[in-house]
Amino acid sequence: FIEVIEKRQGLKVACLEEIAFKQGWAYFDNAATTFPKPEAVYTFMSDFYRSNGASAGRGNYSASLSAGALIAETRQLLQELLHCQAKQVVFTPTATIALNIVLQGLVKMGVKEVYISPFEHNAVTRTLHAFEVSGQINVHKLVVSESMVYDLERIRYQFEEKRPDLIVVSHASNVFGLISPVEEIFRLGKQFDAYTVVDMAQTAGLVDCNVGSNVIDFAVFAGHKTLYGPTGISGFMMKPEIKLPAVIFGGTGYESANQDMPLSLPERYEMGTMNLIGVAGLHAALKWINDISISSLREKEAQNRQRLLEILDDYWFIKVVGNFPKNEYVGIVSCLIDGISSDSAGKIFDEVGIAVRTGLQCAPLAHEFAGTYPAGTIRFSVSYFTTEQDFQELISALDHIEENI
Repeated sequence: FIEVIEKRQGLKVACLEEIAFKQGWAYFDNAATTFPKPEAVYTFMSDFYRSNGASAGRGNYSASLSAGALIAETRQLLQELLHCQAKQVVFTPTATIALNIVLQGLVKMGVKEVYISPFEHNAVTRTLHAFEVSGQINVHKLVVSESMVYDLERIRYQFEEKRPDLIVVSHASNVFGLISPVEEIFRLGKQFDAYTVVDMAQTAGLVDCNVGSNVIDFAVFAGHKTLYGPTGISGFMMKPEIKLPAVIFGGTGYESANQDMPLSLPERYEMGTMNLIGVAGLHAALKWINDISISSLREKEAQNRQRLLEILDDYWFIKVVGNFPKNEYVGIVSCLIDGISSDSAGKIFDEVGIAVRTGLQCAPLAHEFAGTYPAGTIRFSVSYFTTEQDFQELISALDHIEENI
């Protein structure tokens, strides 16, 4: 059924020239959600949902079975992209819900000593804070130098002094774009039998990572960010042998007479009606990524980030925060403007047609680490689809600010 739709529509990989992004403003908030999406995503979502609006797993008729086939194939595409065919893919509405399911389940399993990076999102820190204030866990920060280098030797000492039960690390900071050496950190943690969780909201589909590695227990993804899918479809990969308790309950369309959540995966963690149109968009996005290749996406985004840094460097009143040449980054740059607060700067950029993110970006610990708390920063984030026109509009906006500062 899926193949019939694709053949009928003649879907092709969207080239940059095919993206009709003529909104009169430049978009530099891709770390929140990538925009625009590949044309194939818009087309396939519309066509599939017009042709099939049924719920998967809620009937044995053809439309329901076709919906189930779409979901199954999307799981397979994710497993192939992230090199984790032996791990189970679980879909959730958001990455925040995915992190809650994983972290709350692990706390139920009795983890006590939890290590996090200094760059974690509130989806991690608020969840853990709720358990820490009730005395169920202790949270420790991994050692990172002032130049944002993870000190693996000192981290080893941390683990020896206080044995880790759980390690949670963002693969890339949503504030600074810093890429973390998750496999090296987790390899140290596995020497102490710690559970490991990597938050790939800013990297899945962009930074190649062997999620199938035995040192990674859980990997969380956000479909609407670097996977170039729509909002409302995210999830996590997990080792199926880990018996993670359920923390959200409801109908699964499976074992309905059983008042306990089923033990089978992924049904145990996928309660309620699946966001089918979201899955359709993610399905198309994953095929698009396969055609473009992760390496090409990463190369283009790196070029766009470098172009952004060169532009910002031309203005005396801008100070880039957290950028160190020896580190690796995704397409995120945080900065400060001399004499203008980040909140005020956000309004100014909006008035001149530039979309940016200002403030703490839901990651206060990262700003405490960098000395930009509580005001936060101005965050620019590029994508594969950031164009030279976007950069020219940014230059015009910065020229305007310079003239009026």
